[in-house]
Amino acid sequence: MNIERSTRDRWIRGVCGGIAHAYGWNSNVVRIITVVLAIIIPGPSTVLAFAVYLILSFVLPESEEF
Repeated sequence: MNIERSTRDRWIRGVCGGIAHAYGWNSNVVRIITVVLAIIIPGPSTVLAFAVYLILSFVLPESEEF
């Protein structure tokens, strides 16, 4: 399973679009789940979700296909 950042289906850096494409999901559902989990999970989850997203945006390669 090769996860790459999306170049066409992106809002910020294409991480959620790339994850959605890799698993065959709707990218808007992945975005909503990411935001909801960052808000609902108690503790510093918003900062953690932002940090993970930021790290993935620099670690994952950008797709030339999607």
